[in-house]
Amino acid sequence: MRISQLAEHCGVPATTLRFYESAGLLPADRSPAGYRLYGEDAVERLAFIGAAKHLGLPLEEISQLLAVWESGACADVKADLRPRVEARIADAEVRAAELASFTATLHRALDHLDALPDRPGRCDPECGFLTPTAHRARPVDVPLSRSSQAADAERWRTAPVACSLSADGIGERTTQWQQLTGGAVRKAIPDGLRLSLPASRAGDVAALAAAEQQCCPFFDFRLHLDGRLLHLEVRAPADGSGLLAEWFGPID
Repeated sequence: MRISQLAEHCGVPATTLRFYESAGLLPADRSPAGYRLYGEDAVERLAFIGAAKHLGLPLEEISQLLAVWESGACADVKADLRPRVEARIADAEVRAAELASFTATLHRALDHLDALPDRPGRCDPECGFLTPTAHRARPVDVPLSRSSQAADAERWRTAPVACSLSADGIGERTTQWQQLTGGAVRKAIPDGLRLSLPASRAGDVAALAAAEQQCCPFFDFRLHLDGRLLHLEVRAPADGSGLLAEWFGPID
């Protein structure tokens, strides 16, 4: 199969197939004219890569797992995969706890807001609009990864600009972001843009951003809760600037 045929057959963009080849995950033969040629084994290999990506494994670990898979011993693959999945479970549980804590904070803020009496005058520090005290609430940053991974905070800068979603998946994800960020105020920041949204969307934004990092690790997300507003900062390396604009819209 030519690369276009394999892409159509498996629903994986040709750009991703080229990246997989450069990363050593999907070797290809060459025709006399220099075109990439793939055998039927490439379909099975892509299915294995896709399954590993679905578990949230980074490409480096997938490459290691492929080497075990090629040996043909299912027991070896099982033994190699188990601790990797356990590590992903631990990471997911930490993220779930962070999101649950953040959601609880939002519910408490909403309950407090509903309990406040209406005032005809302007809001001031004495009305207790933002917190139960007379002081303004401190902005809250919502982490999307464990603090122990602080050393990898800038990994998006060197992550490959490739998405593991299918063509249909990319279209669906783009629609999700456009709907969720509709009406946002956009501002340019270094390497990306900042979107200001109602704080009520924070839970949905955080969940979608966490899902996005699993398939497109070249995006960097930072959430900043400031009273009634949620500031979402999205960054990408230079090669991913086109996708950033396509997915999150132009800067106002």
